[in-house]
Amino acid sequence: MFGLMPFKFRFRGHVSAILDIYFAFLDCGNEARHPVQLARATGRSLGSIAARLEATPEVFVKMPARQGDLTRYRVTSSAMAQTPEQIEAKLIGYERNETLVLYALVTMVMCLLTIVVLTIIPGL
Repeated sequence: MFGLMPFKFRFRGHVSAILDIYFAFLDCGNEARHPVQLARATGRSLGSIAARLEATPEVFVKMPARQGDLTRYRVTSSAMAQTPEQIEAKLIGYERNETLVLYALVTMVMCLLTIVVLTIIPGL
């Protein structure tokens, strides 16, 4: 069902992974890192790290690569200006907003099904 929706939940269920990546960047002094380096530092899979880096441009930015250079990422300057507590609160807020959107979609589908059922029942 979720594959049919025109959007993805970027934060819902992924806040801990995003925070792990963020803290890995803080541990290295915010130097540009490749997803493989981050996967080793966090103990998470390379695929999940790469997906989180691509999906969250609010926190991570892709560095321009020179010819033949590896793709590297860095924490955005706006995220570096904030404390880790502020970043965590912002990510939890994003997750809460996505959860509310999910609940709204489920409620709309349930209301639509209720209307269809109430429309069909009198005809039986």
